[in-house]
Amino acid sequence: MQGPMVLLCLGLLTTSCISQDLGTEQEPANPDADNTGGAEEEEDPFYKVPANKLAASISNFGYNLYRQRSSQRPTDNVLLSPFSVATALSALSLGAGERTETLITRALFYDLLDKAEVHSTYRGLLASLVAPAKGLKSASRLVMERRLRMKMGFVSELEKSYGFRPRVLTGNPRVDLQETNNWVQQQTNGKVIRFLREIPDGISILLLGAAYFKGKWLTRFDSKLTRPQNFHLDEDRTVSIPMMTGSNALVKYGFDSELNCKIAQLPLEGSVSALFFLPQSVTQNMTLIEESLTSEFVHDINKQLKTICVDLRMPRLKLASEVALADTLKEMRLQALFETPDFSKIAAKAIKVSHVQHKASLEMNEDGVGSVPPPRAAETPCPSFHIDYHLDRPFLLVVQDSETGALLFIGKILDPRST
Repeated sequence: MQGPMVLLCLGLLTTSCISQDLGTEQEPANPDADNTGGAEEEEDPFYKVPANKLAASISNFGYNLYRQRSSQRPTDNVLLSPFSVATALSALSLGAGERTETLITRALFYDLLDKAEVHSTYRGLLASLVAPAKGLKSASRLVMERRLRMKMGFVSELEKSYGFRPRVLTGNPRVDLQETNNWVQQQTNGKVIRFLREIPDGISILLLGAAYFKGKWLTRFDSKLTRPQNFHLDEDRTVSIPMMTGSNALVKYGFDSELNCKIAQLPLEGSVSALFFLPQSVTQNMTLIEESLTSEFVHDINKQLKTICVDLRMPRLKLASEVALADTLKEMRLQALFETPDFSKIAAKAIKVSHVQHKASLEMNEDGVGSVPPPRAAETPCPSFHIDYHLDRPFLLVVQDSETGALLFIGKILDPRST
């Protein structure tokens, strides 16, 4: 991509932290920044759309899931697709008695929604988010213990609302492993392979969530400008990684003085956007940024973004993560699902969640759908001073659906070379 083309691709970058002072470091001022998450949800017409309100609820579950996992792995990369896990949990709630259903719905923030419409709304949201243009491949399933006699009402409702049937194990580990992996591979169009390395022992209910994302920028990067550059793991250690580059790029951008981070958003094909939270210091603890993340917070930020020109550098990413999330969910006040839950709508036999397996893969490279950017508007501010946005140190990445606000992927990238 030649110079003007880079301007569009990067000009679509936007800030994602609500900034209390966007004037810091000669950056554009934003005097209206304020985190008003709760009131915003009541007043903003965006949340009057049932799918958007549902997306906000399951995304808040996703941010909680991420925070818990990140706290368990403070020195490691974290990559999750919370939507796939939320889908499995939401589907499981169809088979829960009142006590257990309440436990699940509170974790998913469904207590703020119209209970009668949750699952039908989820069906529409699910279809929207896995539309081909969005670049998301997602698979969720319930794998049940061998020879379990399930109630047909549950099976029918599950297939109607979530588009999949539960899998009952045969008891043959080789057959069960092959069937499970083949199903995930088929559901993700071949993008997630070998979901399980083996069938775990002692399965009662296994929650399965798998996802792959490769979006296309609205305007592609010029691969000729991609070259090895330094990424600072900390103050003392530096590694060389492929860095995509664009100079004098037109972006939406902001700086949050309370979180002390620079934020940028880059739109992708299918009304999806990638938001990057970049702490000012290489060694700055990301916890403050992580604790601020909610659906309402990110939505508020998006409305405050300012379009400017920056010099952009960002890593070419190809990341994957395989995690068992049972312990993480237990720390999120869902311990009872693994002990004595009521799943009497699924089967007469007492069953419980025993395993939660998640696999996520994400790619971001130079690919884009556009080759020629539209001309830059004359009123677009390109200040005389120089602003850099270099993702050359640890950062936080959020991939969301711009139409509904749904959180699709979230990652803490401490080392772009691997997860």
